[in-house]
Amino acid sequence: MSFSIRSIRKSCLRTQLLAIRLLKDRRGIAATEFAVLVPVMLAMFFGTVEFSSAIAIKRKVTTMARTAADLTSQASVVNDTDLANFFAASLGILTPYDSTPTNTTVSELYVDPVSGDVRVEWSKGAAPRAVKSKVVIPTGLISRDPTTNAILANQYLIFSEVNYLYKPVVDYAMRSLVTIPMSDVAYTRPRQSTCVFYPATPSPATCPVL
Repeated sequence: MSFSIRSIRKSCLRTQLLAIRLLKDRRGIAATEFAVLVPVMLAMFFGTVEFSSAIAIKRKVTTMARTAADLTSQASVVNDTDLANFFAASLGILTPYDSTPTNTTVSELYVDPVSGDVRVEWSKGAAPRAVKSKVVIPTGLISRDPTTNAILANQYLIFSEVNYLYKPVVDYAMRSLVTIPMSDVAYTRPRQSTCVFYPATPSPATCPVL
């Protein structure tokens, strides 16, 4: 009986000593911490890369919309070749990012001074709007008489729209599943004439009124 008790005591003492040695043994702690922290660090790194790229592309999309509208508004008459060149110039802004998932459309809008409706005179691009279709624009873009508040006649606007599907820059398993739609619009007034004629200047050169 005493032998058994003595054996049990020795076993307990040995277990306690092993437990103390285990608690004091710090070998492998660095590897364990590294294994725990690496996934978090990688997620933060790739998340920062993706977020920065998305912000950069969103700014480029805005610049593209402004460029397409600005180039069109500087002409008094445009044709398909001119518009194709304008689209190509605005598309170059996306460099070095992928420009494939980009849709750009430029339209000329007419503001009806009687009804206040804004309608499409002409539209060209990836997703052209129907002629005479209505477009909602910010009310601040419609000029009014400061005395009577009546809508002024002969108001035309060049309206550009850019849509882009952003895909993660880092090539990982979710790339084919994750896309973020980005878009922006821009409005400019014709600079060389009351309106921008498309595809040619009519005779007499009178801006169309829908």
